[in-house]
Amino acid sequence: MPFVRITIVRETLADDPSGKKAAMSSKIAAAICEATGLPERDISIVFDEVDARDWYVGNSNVESLRRRSEQGPT
Repeated sequence: MPFVRITIVRETLADDPSGKKAAMSSKIAAAICEATGLPERDISIVFDEVDARDWYVGNSNVESLRRRSEQGPT
Protein backbone atom coordinates (compact mmCIF):
# COMPACT_ATOMS: atom_id res chain seq x y z
CA MET A 1 0.00 0.00 0.00
CA PRO A 2 1.80 3.18 -1.18
CA PHE A 3 1.77 6.11 1.20
CA VAL A 4 2.61 9.55 -0.20
CA ARG A 5 3.31 12.49 2.09
CA ILE A 6 3.34 15.93 0.47
CA THR A 7 4.78 18.86 2.37
CA ILE A 8 3.74 22.14 0.80
CA VAL A 9 3.80 25.84 1.65
CA ARG A 10 0.31 26.64 2.96
CA GLU A 11 0.01 29.87 0.97
CA THR A 12 0.40 27.90 -2.28
CA LEU A 13 -3.05 26.43 -1.63
CA ALA A 14 -4.61 29.54 -0.08
CA ASP A 15 -7.19 30.38 -2.75
CA ASP A 16 -8.66 26.83 -2.94
CA PRO A 17 -7.06 24.35 -0.52
CA SER A 18 -9.61 21.55 -0.96
CA GLY A 19 -9.78 21.89 -4.72
CA LYS A 20 -6.02 21.99 -5.20
CA LYS A 21 -5.45 19.03 -2.86
CA ALA A 22 -8.13 17.03 -4.66
CA ALA A 23 -6.60 17.81 -8.07
CA MET A 24 -3.09 16.95 -6.92
CA SER A 25 -4.09 13.74 -5.15
CA SER A 26 -6.13 12.59 -8.15
CA LYS A 27 -3.17 12.97 -10.50
CA ILE A 28 -0.68 11.45 -8.07
CA ALA A 29 -2.93 8.46 -7.36
CA ALA A 30 -3.51 7.95 -11.09
CA ALA A 31 0.24 7.96 -11.77
CA ILE A 32 0.85 5.39 -9.02
CA CYS A 33 -2.03 3.22 -10.27
CA GLU A 34 -0.64 3.31 -13.80
CA ALA A 35 2.90 2.50 -12.68
CA THR A 36 2.00 -0.27 -10.22
CA GLY A 37 -1.34 -1.64 -11.33
CA LEU A 38 -2.68 -1.13 -7.81
CA PRO A 39 -6.25 0.06 -7.30
CA GLU A 40 -6.72 3.66 -6.18
CA ARG A 41 -8.25 2.52 -2.86
CA ASP A 42 -4.81 1.15 -1.87
CA ILE A 43 -3.03 4.52 -2.20
CA SER A 44 -2.87 6.96 0.70
CA ILE A 45 -1.92 10.62 0.27
CA VAL A 46 -1.38 13.06 3.14
CA PHE A 47 -0.77 16.80 2.91
CA ASP A 48 1.35 18.64 5.48
CA GLU A 49 0.97 22.40 5.20
CA VAL A 50 3.76 24.66 6.44
CA ASP A 51 3.56 28.44 6.70
CA ALA A 52 5.89 30.26 4.29
CA ARG A 53 7.61 31.94 7.23
CA ASP A 54 8.48 28.48 8.65
CA TRP A 55 9.90 26.95 5.44
CA TYR A 56 13.53 27.82 4.85
CA VAL A 57 15.69 27.60 1.77
CA GLY A 58 19.19 28.09 3.04
CA ASN A 59 19.01 30.85 5.61
CA SER A 60 15.95 32.65 4.18
CA ASN A 61 12.33 31.73 4.66
CA VAL A 62 10.00 31.39 1.68
CA GLU A 63 7.95 34.39 2.80
CA SER A 64 11.03 36.65 2.57
CA LEU A 65 12.15 35.11 -0.71
CA ARG A 66 8.74 35.72 -2.27
CA ARG A 67 8.69 39.31 -1.06
CA ARG A 68 12.12 39.92 -2.59
CA SER A 69 11.04 38.27 -5.83
CA GLU A 70 7.93 40.49 -6.04
CA GLN A 71 10.04 43.61 -5.49
CA GLY A 72 12.33 42.70 -8.37
CA PRO A 73 16.06 43.35 -8.64
CA THR A 74 17.45 46.37 -6.84
